[in-house]
Amino acid sequence: MTPPPGWYRDPSAPHLERWWDGTAWTEHRRAPEAPAPAVTTPPVPGPPAYEPHATVPLTAGRPSAGGASGRGPRIVALVAAGAVLLTAIVTGALVLGKDDGDTEPATAPTLATSAPVDREPASDTPTPTESASEPPADGPAVVTDQLNGITLPLLSGWVRPRNITEADVLMTTDGTYQCPADFGYCRHGEVSSRTATGDDGSSPEAIAKADIQEAADDAYDRDLVGRRPFGGIESHKVMGSGPVSVAGRAGYFVRWQVTTAEGPGGYVQSLAFPSGIGTGSPVVVRYVFDAGEDGPPLADMGRFTKGIRSTAD
Repeated sequence: MTPPPGWYRDPSAPHLERWWDGTAWTEHRRAPEAPAPAVTTPPVPGPPAYEPHATVPLTAGRPSAGGASGRGPRIVALVAAGAVLLTAIVTGALVLGKDDGDTEPATAPTLATSAPVDREPASDTPTPTESASEPPADGPAVVTDQLNGITLPLLSGWVRPRNITEADVLMTTDGTYQCPADFGYCRHGEVSSRTATGDDGSSPEAIAKADIQEAADDAYDRDLVGRRPFGGIESHKVMGSGPVSVAGRAGYFVRWQVTTAEGPGGYVQSLAFPSGIGTGSPVVVRYVFDAGEDGPPLADMGRFTKGIRSTAD
């Protein structure tokens, strides 16, 4: 189960917190936010009352009426100092025990509770082990596909995957809605990527043309469990196709507009281009946009394509 984005204890540096983007560790780190120390008001000095056999209560607040006492604040201070010292010793042991190799963590952070994996709407309330904050504003607003060696810009209105079972989804529009036909929750937009195989074709044009039918069926005909959230596809028409430059490499795209039995239908685009890493195996990026006023702007497809970069460049 992949946990949602948030600040978590850094596996390679336990004394720091590191940003998990929902799929991989980023380079954003910060020191844990320590709670502010409690301030104890010292008792007002005064002449002590002489009581030879009086029992002095050990209180951490104001002195009792039976007699003045300063032991309470001192005990609290000593206990707090001991807790701080113990924390420093444990943290120092963890830091000194770290391997000098400083290898990159490959495992995801562990959450106290598992998140839902179906298309149900996600809760916006963070769990005690996560933070609802985003990376610093000056950080790169991109989503990285490490397997295929590309990054895409994270445009306004789009978020990293939340509660999605498909591993190849890079981002979605924010929020969900009740699917117009079959039971379930749908999203107005989705961007995914995968590595093309030898069965897909040998050129970006052949790959894109072979992929568009499957991309449309996956988005608007049947989902992974056989449901038909839009009642199935009734027809489609080609909105555009042709060569396009992607990260300085020659690619090809095909865009369809599909009409569904229920709902406003949508737009599907398959974009194929050579990868800039490894053997240069072709990459297929799919765009799925709902039509209608609630769908994302169609111009975002061009913005995504123009903003794709290779991690090797």
